[in-house]
Amino acid sequence: MHMADALLSPAVGGTAWAATAGLIGYSSRKLRDGMDDRRIPLMGVLGAFIFAAQMINFTIPATGSSGHLGGGLILAILLGPQAAFLTLASVLTVQAMFFADGGLLALGCNIFNLGFFPCFVAYPFIYRTVAGGHKSRWRIVAASGIAALIGLQLGSAAVVVETTMSGVTELPFWTFLLVMQPVHLAIGLVEGAVTAAVVLFVLRARPEILEAAQGAEGSGPVPLRGLAAALLAAAIAMGAGLSWFASSNPDGLEWSIAHTSGSDTLEGADEGMHRSLGNLQDRTAILPDYGFREGTGEREPGSAGRTDRVPGAAVGTSVSGLLGGMLTLLLAGAAGVLLRWRRVRT
Repeated sequence: MHMADALLSPAVGGTAWAATAGLIGYSSRKLRDGMDDRRIPLMGVLGAFIFAAQMINFTIPATGSSGHLGGGLILAILLGPQAAFLTLASVLTVQAMFFADGGLLALGCNIFNLGFFPCFVAYPFIYRTVAGGHKSRWRIVAASGIAALIGLQLGSAAVVVETTMSGVTELPFWTFLLVMQPVHLAIGLVEGAVTAAVVLFVLRARPEILEAAQGAEGSGPVPLRGLAAALLAAAIAMGAGLSWFASSNPDGLEWSIAHTSGSDTLEGADEGMHRSLGNLQDRTAILPDYGFREGTGEREPGSAGRTDRVPGAAVGTSVSGLLGGMLTLLLAGAAGVLLRWRRVRT
């Protein structure tokens, strides 16, 4: 559900950037005032895990489309909403800057749509209510499924609202909404199942993590070495190997655009802010579309993320998975360390 810049006007994209910046500031202040140092290494490792998981698109049967994990709900359950939002923002920033997955103008929308709804709506109001104190595995499964479905439905509806407010006439509001919601309902079912599996694994390995994320006090030091190693190993396996087998079908957003507009691509503005940000992304995207570029000739401005793969593309995918996971680990971990340093300074 990564939006491209062509779907947004500068006004809507800028407004979403401002809203996202406000949420980042709010989350940073909350964490600085009550930072649990145990979450710092976990933020980095889980960021790498979610980055790798998002590389694996799975086929949605009978549609010709695919979907991928959002990860916001997993992060919120294991880290708490504020740390989760900052970690997911790190994931999406690395994807946009270095792999051209989602536009730079659209980055504010993508962070808001994929982060705000699962972290600040679905988790506190749905997951925690249904799951209770994590005493029942069936309640965890039900809470994960319901929260994932609602969070993804809200995020996909936000995409429709944002494109409508941007004046994208090729995507009429009601038609686009009625195409987007069912396919993301199917994606939400998979997200809920994966979320439940991860939470149940952590519940068996380190239940203290779930208690800490809910603000429990006095649980004492939590040995994270084993859990962190398991999550990091899973991130490496997904990014370096399992990502080879990702579905080649268009994702839910691309599929919905094609079925609403009748075209696989939309012609966005190629001037002003769109052109400037497209040129910037072309320069920063070292592995666009998670693969090596073909040749070194000049490309159209803003074409990062649409380059053809060279022979042996699996190698480029593996390199992207490993490099992206490492960058996300460093960025999310650095955010935690910076907040801890600011707390100590004050």
